[in-house]
This record gives sequence, C-alpha cells and structure tokens, in this order.
Amino acid sequence: MEKLNFIKPNKKNLQTYLLIGTFLIFVSIIDVILKSSFKINITSFLPETLNFFLPLILGSFGLYLIRIDYSGIKNLDLLNKHINTNNFNAVLTLLIIFVLIITIPPSLNWLIFDATISGDTKEACTGEGACWTFVKIWLRRFIYGMYPNEHHWRINLAFIVLIALAFAGFFVGNKLKKLLPLFYIIVYPVIAFILIYYLISGGSFGLAWIDTGSWGGLSLTFIVAFFCLIFCFPIGMILALARRSDLPTTRYIAISFIEFWRGVPLITVLFMASVMFPMFLPDDLFIDKLIRVIIAISLFEAAYVAEVIRGGLQALPKGQYDAAKSLGMGYWKMHIFVILPQALKFVIPGIANTFLALVKDTPLIFVVGLADFVGMITMAKANPKWLGFVMEGYVFAAIIFWIICYAMSKYSYNLELKFKTER
Repeated sequence: MEKLNFIKPNKKNLQTYLLIGTFLIFVSIIDVILKSSFKINITSFLPETLNFFLPLILGSFGLYLIRIDYSGIKNLDLLNKHINTNNFNAVLTLLIIFVLIITIPPSLNWLIFDATISGDTKEACTGEGACWTFVKIWLRRFIYGMYPNEHHWRINLAFIVLIALAFAGFFVGNKLKKLLPLFYIIVYPVIAFILIYYLISGGSFGLAWIDTGSWGGLSLTFIVAFFCLIFCFPIGMILALARRSDLPTTRYIAISFIEFWRGVPLITVLFMASVMFPMFLPDDLFIDKLIRVIIAISLFEAAYVAEVIRGGLQALPKGQYDAAKSLGMGYWKMHIFVILPQALKFVIPGIANTFLALVKDTPLIFVVGLADFVGMITMAKANPKWLGFVMEGYVFAAIIFWIICYAMSKYSYNLELKFKTER
C-alpha cells in the first residue's frame, strides 16, 4: 500500500485526499451551523479557544487536502484555481463562508420568519422578529409625506407619465433614435417640470394648490434627485471645459467655482440656501425653498461632475484634437461631436458614482425642513404610538436605496459595455 503523502496532494492519492478533505470541510460547516443556528456545541469537551477555532482549522486543512494542480474534475479544478490557490485564500474563503452562515440565518429570522406583518398597532408585534406593521401603517407617509391623501393620484399620474416617457426610447423607430438625445436633454426635463408644477403643485386647471412644505417621502426624494441629476450634468460639463480653456479668466473662474463648492460641506450649502439666501433677496421677491435646495445641490454636485469629466478629457490623446481641427471644426463643434463623446465613455463609472452619491445625499434636505423619505422615517420614530420600532423603518429605507443604487449601477455597467472604447 502506498504511503499517504500529507505534504503535497497529487493525482495518485487524489481520491483519498478528496474524501478526507471533503469530510473535514463538511464537518467544519456543520459545526458552525449547529453552533450559530441551533446553539448545539458538539465539541464542548475541547478547550474554549480550540473549540472556537476548530471549524476554521478543520476547513483549512480540508481545503489543503483537495488542493491539486490538475485533477480532471472540472468543479474541483475551478475551485482550486480561483479560490483554493494557497493557504491564505483558503482561510479567507472559510472566514467568509462562516461569517455568512453566522449572519444570514439570524437575519432571515428577524426579517422574514419571525417578523410580524398583521395588525394595526405596536401591540400586534409580540415576536422576536421585525415589526413590519410599523412600515405598513406608515407606508403612505413614507412615499407621499404630508401630501393630502385624496390627492395622491396626482403624484402617481405624474410619475407614471415620466416613467413611460423615459422608456419610450426603446420603442421608437431607427429614424427617430437620432433625435432621442435631444429629447432627453431638452424636451424631457421641460415635460417633467410642467407635470410637477401644474399637476403635483396644482393651482391651475381646477386642481387645489399644495404647498411644497406638504411634499415629502420617497416622491420628494425622487423629485430632488431627478432635477439635480438633470441640472448638475450639463453644468459640470461646461465647468470641465472651462477649466481646460486656454482663456485665463475663464479657467480661473471655473477653478474658483469648483474648488469653492468642493470645499464646503453639503449641509452648509443647504443651510445657506434655506436660511441665509432669502435674507439677501428683496422683500417682494420669494423663491420656494424646494427650488433653492435643488439649485444648491445641483451646483454642489456639478463641481464633482466637472472633475470627473475633466479626467476623461485629459485621458484623450492630443491627436484627437488635431484630427478634429484638421477637419475644419471650431471649438464647440469639435467638443460636441468628437471630444466629449469619447471623454464621457472613459468616465462612465465616475459619473455613475457621482450620481449615486447625489441620490444618497438627498436625505440631508431634512435639516432644512423638507421631509424626504428618511426624514419621514425620522418623524415616524418620534410618534409615541410607535416608539422602539425605528429599526424597521431604516432597514426598509436601506432596501429601497439599495435597489435604486443597484439599478443605476447596472445601467451604468451596461453603458460601459455598449460604449466600450478600445485603446
């Protein structure tokens, strides 16, 4: 009988090592599951330190035993190639698996299996899991804020129309696809403004006027994020071009603007827009707080967008500029048709990251009296009838923001693949 080589597994003793290694990995995972989910410690007879690290030791040794350069088993070779390449990767893999085993079952129990959904009061939440009754009761406020219940259809209709127009580009013919950029840049924002002003605000066509102070919830978050995204991108693009301009005055003005807004915290910008700015206006001139906040956030984010786009402009080789000039193109024609399309392709991840940061910064408007999605959750937790159930609200907000950010991230990734530029 061939002596087992515990120094280096090879093809000759593959079956033996595979069985032993698989068994050790299985035992280590079962041990963790029993300890974390069922509070059963089958190795309690061991010293406390050894008992705690035993699954990791067994799993690491098991992965070592199944580590072989080539076995002919597809799944095993993939495991050894991508995960089990060395002892460090093996230990790191086991740590990740054990953390998932320890955290996921209790999380699922709290989120789903032990959660409470039925009922209308906090007395209905008697279990150990989440009280989703809190979210169910406050759901309308989380979405619409203090907007009157009988007028919620106006917000729903406005968003349905905007979403339908946003996806209209997928259904137009090839002849009209060339006009889509012009539609989304110029026409779509105008339509959005008209819908929000006349439909959500009201005051015309027989619709009751609803002050922006009554707006709130997730709908307000979408409105602020939507218009800030629309405004900050072209402003940032102009600032990026101005910062690279050969005109000293233009360049220094752009640099001063960008560095000023990047050097001031967003919360300070919102405070200035909400409290200080109206003091400098004439008594007969009033600008709505929501408009001031949107302008402030747009200017703030435009500075970051400008730096991202400037990075894309610097990444372009000088030959692109020379080629465009050789065709007789002027400054604006060269940048619109040649330079900017290529530069924007390079910085799609950076632009997406800036937009994601903008969406997640919108809850800061709560400090100036606008109750957005997170702001409504903060107000709900202060309700004496629902004290102690704020965790469910913040988890719900985290899930919503994760869905939004993940969707934007996947869309930006698809744009990267679509407009991939070979260099």
